[in-house]
Amino acid sequence: MKKSRVLEKLRRDEWIIIPQVGQIPSFKIVEMLGMIGFDAVWIDMEHKDFGYEALAQMTLACRATGMDPVVRITKDGYTSVIRPLEVGAAGLIIPHCMSPEEAARIVRWAKFAPDGLRGVDGAGVDGNYIMMDLPQYVKDANRETFLVAQIEDREAVECIEEIAAVQGIDVLFVGPADLSQSYGVFPQFDHPLILSVIDKVADAAIKYGKWWGIPVRSVDHAREMIGKGARLLAHGAEVIVLTEGFRTIKDRFDALRKDLAKGGKS
Repeated sequence: MKKSRVLEKLRRDEWIIIPQVGQIPSFKIVEMLGMIGFDAVWIDMEHKDFGYEALAQMTLACRATGMDPVVRITKDGYTSVIRPLEVGAAGLIIPHCMSPEEAARIVRWAKFAPDGLRGVDGAGVDGNYIMMDLPQYVKDANRETFLVAQIEDREAVECIEEIAAVQGIDVLFVGPADLSQSYGVFPQFDHPLILSVIDKVADAAIKYGKWWGIPVRSVDHAREMIGKGARLLAHGAEVIVLTEGFRTIKDRFDALRKDLAKGGKS
């Protein structure tokens, strides 16, 4: 089992930028991100329609380029937790983590004893296809995988310290969009209510020795959040990069067409 680049950097108190892939679930896009030099990629299964075979191809591309695959899981029970791990996920993001009980249940499913009670298989890529010593596999899996509780609801904020206190939850990740819905201020992501929630999550993470993260809109926004202690920063998605890139190309050539139609030099 390979060491997690994300955990390695977090343990050194470094921050990480993580782009998202999922609308176009291509291992080639993931491989490009790894070749560019990203430490991790957020592979989104919550809102997207691909399955575990496509996920396995994307995690293979991560391994080929030394990048951590971090999977936002579906909430379909036990198998939705263990299967991403068995195809090579370094981290799991739990969307809409609502309570300490839910957080503890995810830890129980995701971690082997003594940290949890995940079923032992070892035949997946995370166990080197059963070519890894089982006791070492269990030890490495517990040490080199991480769990991210996504805080997206008023109910979670009301018990944020209890969630932060759950042993085995490594990162609290703020979801401003859904939080703004939950607080009735959508889409005001900078509403005072949401800003106060961000501070509350950050304070709970620091109090209980956890890392925290948030999507960032710009370099300046990232600088501000890093100053508040954020270490896992999400920015960019393949569908946004592609649509904005192709739109820019089209706009430039549309401008050329208009210029030539007005008598500009060809």
